[in-house]
Amino acid sequence: MADPVLRKIIHVDMDAFFASVEQRDRPDLRGRPVAVGGSRARGVVAAASYEARVFGVRSAMPSVTALRRCPDLVFVSPRFEVYHAISQQIRGIFRDFTDLIEPLSLDEAYLDVTLDRRALGSARRTAEAIRARIAAETGLTASAGVSYNKFIAKLASDQNKPDGLCVIPPAAGAAFVAGLPVRRFHGVGPVTARRMEALGIVTGADLRARSLSFLETHFRSHARYLYEAARGEDHRPVRTSRPAKSVGAERTFETNLSDPDELRTALARVADAAWTRIERRDTRGRTVTLKLRHADFRTLTRARSHARPVTDQARFLEIGQTLLDGLMPVPDGVRLLGLTLSGFVGEEQAPEQPALF
Repeated sequence: MADPVLRKIIHVDMDAFFASVEQRDRPDLRGRPVAVGGSRARGVVAAASYEARVFGVRSAMPSVTALRRCPDLVFVSPRFEVYHAISQQIRGIFRDFTDLIEPLSLDEAYLDVTLDRRALGSARRTAEAIRARIAAETGLTASAGVSYNKFIAKLASDQNKPDGLCVIPPAAGAAFVAGLPVRRFHGVGPVTARRMEALGIVTGADLRARSLSFLETHFRSHARYLYEAARGEDHRPVRTSRPAKSVGAERTFETNLSDPDELRTALARVADAAWTRIERRDTRGRTVTLKLRHADFRTLTRARSHARPVTDQARFLEIGQTLLDGLMPVPDGVRLLGLTLSGFVGEEQAPEQPALF
């Protein structure tokens, strides 16, 4: 059999996207540590500028922790409608170079540029042209990784951040992966990384030294992914459609709630916001998941799956209320509630990429 066509993949990742937009639009924030989301009193950081990251401020970090690490941190309310508009502008730039675009979020995407639409001569030049267009048209910087598959392209885009470019050709792929810590592998979360380290697996080279049967014993269904990743292999195509795995909403409260009736009322409001999004998507699912964050930031999730899809808001809320009742009482108070629907009818059951946690 003939060898398959070698793909040319670019992973484009905007640099500190939300925070960079705010610094672009507000000159007084430039050069200062900025956190988008949260507040000085409560909430969670949605994004942090590079100036804030120097102090260890990261997304998903409680605001009080971020402020403790960086007392001069400036909190800015998110403007998601602005971020979405800029994201669409960037995707318009992508479409000038390829139709094979797989968005991962508002600020990153895979592009298959195997077909050199603009006759630029190489994937590197295409990535350089895309980054230059983004800078010229949005005033923002993007980093890019260029390689022969998605796994390595994503790793490469993080290699020279911010405003960087990294190209990993096929001949260098396996060696590049071998030298990286497994903690950087997409899909390897902190818990799995600790399990690997307990087994003596710290780098890609350590992972490559383990047999497939060894990995199957310790990592079960994710073994094949890990085995191939350690060898720089990834056969997934760029997919132009990535359906969401869940739809929902969550709310952080100004003051902690502990009264059962107040919590049920708050959940009803969250369910209403979530169901609006579910209706907009015009889908139905079988699994309802409740997310509850305590005053001390301990976060719990509870889920319930049903044989038949949840088809109306009343049933959606009823299941959510049952899950909430199972977690009460909460004398220390609740700072956040979330409710989502997943397990969509007709959805593929296997994830596009393993999520290892």
